[in-house]
Amino acid sequence: MASFDLLLGRLVRGRTEQSMIITGLRGVGKTVLLGQFRLKALNADWVVVELEGSKHADDVFRRLLATKLRTALYELAPRARWSDRLQRAAGILKSFSLRVDQDGSFQAGLDVDAVTGLADHADLALDITDVFIGIGEAVREHDRGLVLLFDEIQFLSPRQLEAVIAALHKCVQRKLPVTLVGAGLPQIAELTGDAKSYSERLFKFPAIGYLDAEDARRAFAEPASDEGAEFSDDALDLATEISGGYPYFIQELGSAVWLRAEGPVITGDDVRDAEPVYSSKLDSSFFRVRFDRATELQRVYMRAMAELGADAQKAAAVAEVMGRDSTQVAPTRAELINMGLLYTPEHGYAAFTVPHFDQFMLRAMPELRVPPIRRRNKSR
Repeated sequence: MASFDLLLGRLVRGRTEQSMIITGLRGVGKTVLLGQFRLKALNADWVVVELEGSKHADDVFRRLLATKLRTALYELAPRARWSDRLQRAAGILKSFSLRVDQDGSFQAGLDVDAVTGLADHADLALDITDVFIGIGEAVREHDRGLVLLFDEIQFLSPRQLEAVIAALHKCVQRKLPVTLVGAGLPQIAELTGDAKSYSERLFKFPAIGYLDAEDARRAFAEPASDEGAEFSDDALDLATEISGGYPYFIQELGSAVWLRAEGPVITGDDVRDAEPVYSSKLDSSFFRVRFDRATELQRVYMRAMAELGADAQKAAAVAEVMGRDSTQVAPTRAELINMGLLYTPEHGYAAFTVPHFDQFMLRAMPELRVPPIRRRNKSR
């Protein structure tokens, strides 16, 4: 939070500062943190553009980005009070949006003339760069800034990620008050490095993870105290042990305990009684929704990983459990990574993106049954 304040403060004064991409597993609070950044930026009178990464084709990505940036222009000033720079930024954005449909059917709703020669290169990186610079100059003229908040940034295609990074780099070079703060799974640091070698200079990558024992106890105790109740010491010890300090698990276990406990003091027995409800809730929603997204072979791969334990597993070891060669299961592993069900903490290894998923897989699939090898449908 303090780093974000520093980022905005330096940029609005015409200085440079590294943008941020927050990394962490599912359920640690990355999206919540982006929401807090949004409030901070709005309170500082910055223009905020929020996007969620998805596996969109480039034309859909253009359309989505153009629509969001159009709104940003109108937040800077009403159409009737647009300055020359704002008019120019709108014209550049219209050129950018015209690349979506050659017949001009999508124009981002801008009643201005397109600026010829800018954002019309048919190159995503060059076009986004022109747009960011045009809008950056407009917000600077208004003594404001533009912050782009990208959630699930790992789902951008390599070309889209490269284009956004290249555009932001140009804004930094020109000392424009434009920044991008993203959130994604742990592999995003490697992905940005692959996209552009200078990413490590452009971004900080703060990692958000588990709470330590003291903070986990506070996360249980303080909300209860606000409502006139308290956890006993043994209840806090047990709740912290069960949740493992994982933020989403703290939230779900705290909810289950609150519904179970009767008196103003929450006891260890209350926590023990609530644990089956908590576990059932995770199995039926948090874990199940990920399980249901997977194909039969993908589930078998994850079940084989679970056979080996909770830690990151080497691809060759998982293949051996399945009785296959690494090359035979590599496409399935890649699919699970692209879906956000696995991530790669180091080369050759993969781990689940949520803790305790190995235990769920053992419950959901008590036996590991590997289907016979079938020809892969290349069109899938």
